[in-house]
Amino acid sequence: MHTTTLTAPPATRRPSLIREAGFAYFPIALVARLPFAMMVVGILTLVVSARGSLALGGLTSAMTGLGTALIGPLLGAAADRFGQRRVLLVAGTVNSLLLAVMAWLAFAPVADAALLVVAFFIGASMPQVAPLSRSRLVGIIGRAYPKDRRTSVVNGAMAYESAADEIVFVFGPVIVGLLATTLSPVAPVIGAAVLALVFVSAFALHPTAATAVTSRGERPDQAPARELFRLRVLAPVAGALGMGLFFGAMLTSLTAFMAERGVPEQAGLVYGAMGVGSAALALGVALFPARFTLSARWLTFAGVLVAGSVALPFVGTVGGMTLCLLVIGIGIGPTLVTQYSLAAGHSPHGRSATVMTMLGSAVVVGQSAASAITGLVADSAGAATALVAPLVAAFVVLAAGVANAAAARSPR
Repeated sequence: MHTTTLTAPPATRRPSLIREAGFAYFPIALVARLPFAMMVVGILTLVVSARGSLALGGLTSAMTGLGTALIGPLLGAAADRFGQRRVLLVAGTVNSLLLAVMAWLAFAPVADAALLVVAFFIGASMPQVAPLSRSRLVGIIGRAYPKDRRTSVVNGAMAYESAADEIVFVFGPVIVGLLATTLSPVAPVIGAAVLALVFVSAFALHPTAATAVTSRGERPDQAPARELFRLRVLAPVAGALGMGLFFGAMLTSLTAFMAERGVPEQAGLVYGAMGVGSAALALGVALFPARFTLSARWLTFAGVLVAGSVALPFVGTVGGMTLCLLVIGIGIGPTLVTQYSLAAGHSPHGRSATVMTMLGSAVVVGQSAASAITGLVADSAGAATALVAPLVAAFVVLAAGVANAAAARSPR
């Protein structure tokens, strides 16, 4: 007599974003962002050292931001159309070569205009790792998670991505300073070129890059481009621009503040107080209850950003400045996470990489423009006047949040 043994079917394994993306994905994507964070400051340091002109250095950095602002969204659109792998491999290789050219041209007997042209194309070819990583994770979540869990997981993923950006943008300038001080002014630019060639290529070749294109390479299904110009999409872009304006204005005015006290080299350390708090609060966003809506989060933490910025022009000590930056950091991380979460939720079908790149480019152009303008104000009117610029940028972030809230209440 034979006895049949019934085996219970295995329980369905709950999806894990780390497992779905692969354990190597997150460290590769983190390091691949470093060239992005090092380029603007590295080029500024290189040009000032080689040509002895702070004005030319600032203009060269601004050209890098301009190239990113104009061409970055087009790279995102190309990634949506042709897949991330092709776009990243081409952009990373071209960017590395142009950085090597810049390292040579800075000390070569060529006109300043040549530096400006190369800087523009460095910005234009800058690999958009952070926004494309967000796009990948949103795609993975959409495929691997049930609908009732997607919103919370997307919020958590955007929290991690924003914290990763904060870490990179805090430590990127520190790495530039260390390399320029211990080796030479060329070292940060060469280092960024090597990182772009190695880690951006690794990011491009990671299996997650292949998921955006169909197996036969046919044209992907996409919403019309006009869908990108809806207020629900443009409000987070405007908010990201405001955050970029804040970063550029804050770092530049802080540098002027520290220079007036004879310790300009410590500006990066004091600035790090804002980054640490921002990264910690960004990760904490995933714990917020669902009833604390994204629109409400934006308005709440943008309000904190404004409140912390109001005191900046009146601060007279380094300790007081550090305290202000700690408060400001509470507002920055959650606001950035919220902006990217809203952008992910309202991206038109098939346009996720485009929208994420629009936000990333907005941060860069805001940072470059505010750095140039705030530097001029600091030179002519002093640090106290320049410290008004972060407050203006904070109001831009808050105004964009108000526009987003209005769009959320309006009928679709």
